[in-house]
Amino acid sequence: MTRSHQARLGRAAIAAAAATAVTAAVVAASPEAHNAKSLPKLSLIAATTSVTLDSWKEDPGVYLDLGTYVTAQNGPFELRVTRKGYDAPVVATQIVHSGNKTRTRTLPKGLVDGFSGLPGFAEITLTDEKGRKVLSRSESFCPNNASGRVRPDAPSTSPYPQSCPVNPFTLGSVWGVENGWASNTYAGYYSEPVPLAAGVYTAKVSVAKKYRDLFGIANKPQTIKVTVRERSWEEGGAGAGAAKTGPAAHRAAGHAGHAGGHTAGHGAGHSTAHSTGHAGHGAAARPEAPSAATTGATPTYNVGHGPYAPAPPALPWALKKAGLRAAQAAGDSAGRTDGSRQAPALAPNAKRPTGPANVPDVPKPDLRSLPAYGITIGDGGEEVPGKDYLAFSANVWNAGPAQLVVDGFRTPGKELMDAYQYFYDADGKQVGYTPTGTMEWDPRPGHEHWHFTDFASYRLLKADKKEAVRSGKEAFCLANTDAVDYTVKNANWHPENTDLSTACGQENSISVREVLDVGSGDTYTQDLPGQSFDITDLPNGTYWIQVLANPEKRLKETDLGNNSALRKVVLGGTKGARTVTVAPVGLVDAN
Repeated sequence: MTRSHQARLGRAAIAAAAATAVTAAVVAASPEAHNAKSLPKLSLIAATTSVTLDSWKEDPGVYLDLGTYVTAQNGPFELRVTRKGYDAPVVATQIVHSGNKTRTRTLPKGLVDGFSGLPGFAEITLTDEKGRKVLSRSESFCPNNASGRVRPDAPSTSPYPQSCPVNPFTLGSVWGVENGWASNTYAGYYSEPVPLAAGVYTAKVSVAKKYRDLFGIANKPQTIKVTVRERSWEEGGAGAGAAKTGPAAHRAAGHAGHAGGHTAGHGAGHSTAHSTGHAGHGAAARPEAPSAATTGATPTYNVGHGPYAPAPPALPWALKKAGLRAAQAAGDSAGRTDGSRQAPALAPNAKRPTGPANVPDVPKPDLRSLPAYGITIGDGGEEVPGKDYLAFSANVWNAGPAQLVVDGFRTPGKELMDAYQYFYDADGKQVGYTPTGTMEWDPRPGHEHWHFTDFASYRLLKADKKEAVRSGKEAFCLANTDAVDYTVKNANWHPENTDLSTACGQENSISVREVLDVGSGDTYTQDLPGQSFDITDLPNGTYWIQVLANPEKRLKETDLGNNSALRKVVLGGTKGARTVTVAPVGLVDAN
């Protein structure tokens, strides 16, 4: 009986197993199962089991650079984040690569609400030595954070951009972790410090359940021992330099561009692993955020997002500390950067064009303006006392499908360069050119480079859209400071001329090339008298800030009908204490 019963159970089990196998085969053959298998495999890993973080006595606060990463295997992890306009919500779509084929997967509505990363992705808890919870927080994850290879056969370079944009009027972004690579979960400049006393803690980092379910990430939290040590700026050496990178300096600098301060535009400092490339078209320079050498979350050469901070550069995380220090001393090499690289100046043609000018029927750039932002009230300081000014940031970007390429040529002894716009066919061959104004040398401290005239114009309009004040800013050094929409046709995810110290020439230059790449924009912060709007004698009421690209229509474009953008503002207060209220643009209520 027992044997017979066992036999019957065995046959039932075999039948059940057979049925299960058939069902599994059907499921495996279904499109849903096939799609699930073709998705990249994401994992949360920790580069180390222990980290030491500093809190400065004069300015307490710890940045949680814990060394955790998201890896991608079985294909790259790629997201396209877009919105149709400022009245439309942000939508995220996953691009799944399988061999030479791709398919799309629309992610749940409301998953993302902006372009700076996946909100609430990483969940962090800290407990002290007695097991008491002292911190619980969640952080966004930008897949374009500092990254590096995790296996030797992975692609040597990543095609994805080096940061997630934070401009409030971004229209499209591409996020990704290359196959066989890992991206740091630490946000660098965009993170906030936390108050922690000196001591030993245990950090637990996990991925939020909604993302684990959505992307098939295993529930494997990472545990890291955290030693917090208190230091002082009076230590000298590294401590002295830390006075520039403490949390208060970090936070203050984060708002400097919004404060309408009187900083020299185009600060052209030299970028190293420990200094920014330039202050960014008038924005106050932002000091470096504290971070360990292995994270890469320090300023990169492509800073300059108007009032915004630079993003973490790409840097291999798996290098040992000694090897990393040696590599940093050596600078950049194939497949890696230590963050000290400066973009090379783009080489102009060897000589000015000859023969008749012509504008061929080939793809051209499409210049568009973003609404003004970073709008504040300021005064003239000691230089212009008793005045009220309306400061703002403005961006003109190139929607493509072709680059804007302008060369300037100098006749020896003359103060101005003659400027020419160039045109190229689908193979990149130059097939035409046309004169397009001039370039002038700007000798002011913090500028000291060649400016292209007639690129943009800024005007303050009355409620009836008639001009009230015009900005004195009329010449521009073109640089790709903001990733406005990297989903447009021919968008370049790695534009070259992002560093103003090299992009716009030197005083003794005989020729200069300035380029605005497809998908990128150029932000200028107008916070100096003569550039910002003088509103001292303007009555209170409703006005419009107009950002106008290509005002004289000298540049040849795909479309001249989309060059203007307006932002409504309401002035109030009294002389010396003016106020400004900034209206939203559609769903974008950011300034």
